[in-house]
Amino acid sequence: MVPVLAAGLQVASAGDITGTITLNGTPPPEQPNAQIAENADCGKMHTEPVTTHFYVVGANKGLADVVVTLKGGTAKSTGESAPPLVLDQKGCEYIPYIAAVQTNQKIVAKNSDPVMHNVHPTPTADGNKEQNKAQMPGGADVSFSFPTAEKFLRFKCDVHGWMYAYVTVVDSPYFAVSGKDGSFKIANVPPGKYTLEAQHRKASGGKPVTKEIEVKDSGAVVDVTLDAPAPK
Repeated sequence: MVPVLAAGLQVASAGDITGTITLNGTPPPEQPNAQIAENADCGKMHTEPVTTHFYVVGANKGLADVVVTLKGGTAKSTGESAPPLVLDQKGCEYIPYIAAVQTNQKIVAKNSDPVMHNVHPTPTADGNKEQNKAQMPGGADVSFSFPTAEKFLRFKCDVHGWMYAYVTVVDSPYFAVSGKDGSFKIANVPPGKYTLEAQHRKASGGKPVTKEIEVKDSGAVVDVTLDAPAPK
């Protein structure tokens, strides 16, 4: 199943960009989250040990949580009319851990836990406002939006210091985040030449990998390889 994580513009002639992100090399082992295990409220929400999930890699080396964007073209954000991104707090973790939205697209944070959280985005781009909103168990959803493009804008919970999520804000409707098998899809892209950029928080040193591509009426297939860190 290929996830579609951005709403493309409906144009007279358009194609889909599909592909797979593959990890070259062996990812470092994930580390146990001892803070969750030691927390009386959060630890009992898990029946198995909780670890970091920096590298989510499928059976065929497909790499999840890679943000794929396009440079080129004239399309602007349709974020104000796009469906909201739901950022849940469940088991004292943010779900999803990695996501992407358009500028001015609503981000709705939910608290599905029986404990208090606070949702604290810490943007760094000019125009994006830092906020801090508490959420009691069963409390009302809280909403955010950001007018300026920014990569991996951090959300954190000050009550539970291990809780982080990263939301990339894109000034365009053409983007995706790779799924658990590494696949991605950017829908309804007008024909033309673009630069496709794939970026993961850790792989390839956290740096973007780019490819020059051409989208035709039939779309385009683009596969990208990112590198795991060298063994220490």
